Amino acid sequence: MLTQAPFAQQLLHWFDDHGRYHLPWQQSRNGYRVWVSEIMLQQTQVATVIPYFERFMQRFPSVEALAQAEQDDVLSLWTGLGYYSRARNLHASAISICEQHQGQMPSDLGSLIALKGIGRSTAGAIMSQAFDQPGVILDGNVKRLLTRLHGIEGWPGLSHIEKQLWQLATELTPTQRNADYSQAIMDLGATVCKPKQPLCVTCPMQSTCQALANDTVAQIPTPKPKKVLPQKTVSVLLLKNPQGQIQLQQRPAKGIWGGLWSLPEYAHLTALHAHLALSGLPINTQALPTIKHVFSHYKLSIEPHLLQLKQQPTKVAENDQNRWYDAAQLHTIGLATPIKKLLENNQ
Repeated sequence: MLTQAPFAQQLLHWFDDHGRYHLPWQQSRNGYRVWVSEIMLQQTQVATVIPYFERFMQRFPSVEALAQAEQDDVLSLWTGLGYYSRARNLHASAISICEQHQGQMPSDLGSLIALKGIGRSTAGAIMSQAFDQPGVILDGNVKRLLTRLHGIEGWPGLSHIEKQLWQLATELTPTQRNADYSQAIMDLGATVCKPKQPLCVTCPMQSTCQALANDTVAQIPTPKPKKVLPQKTVSVLLLKNPQGQIQLQQRPAKGIWGGLWSLPEYAHLTALHAHLALSGLPINTQALPTIKHVFSHYKLSIEPHLLQLKQQPTKVAENDQNRWYDAAQLHTIGLATPIKKLLENNQ
């Protein structure tokens, strides 16, 4: 088993020749840019994040700019990245940083973890990447790397295994070249010790990797136990007024697609028609193709129904949660990806 010194030395030697140095958040690096990148990179691949990060930085170049923004503006730039609570927490924490830390990104573990959306690993990444302090990280790439190196079986999400991985990650983290080390261990996991078809022959740790020695690389880390996802079906109303505007409804802050704008949702078509009748609107809706969307804990079937009005409705008024939007305005608000695609296909 490798101890801190030889592990860090071998890893950094590999990183000097093969590491990634040109990621956008590594340029003009500061606490804010590292923080935003780390939040975007949670459960999302680097290639996907890069264009979102660049657009986000152009619109919100500083923590002050983000804190002063409207949540709709923030969510509009997050559309397509998923896990929208990350964006809401990012916005809320920017406000907290301005109010509690004079607009300066904190650099200590306790203050970072106190911010919404920042856990232990993200805080460690910020400490090391932005402030070159010894920050311990344990993202998915690092978990995969450590479980293979040490031949640890069992799903890493189990508390006793996660505790073991945190202990290993802490013991291996050096006190020098902190930014390089954290980037190196993430890079090795992302580019060499990949989930599928890992490049073991090029790995600097191959001589000490227990999974490779035992021919269990393909089985480690142990996958999360599968469960059958429940199915849910909803009906949504695509209501257009004579001017071609679309009626949108803002979803509650908590829950699926929290704070995003979507189409009015009903448990089934009968409930949708009952609402139309109550509003004095015709119920001769046109069924559109069903949309399938999979969340982490259930599968959703969205059944859209189009209603094109010939006269401006009198009982369907704007309020804080319901508004009419022109097609040209849709890029300015946060929309769930399947709803955005539905609207784009039915303009």
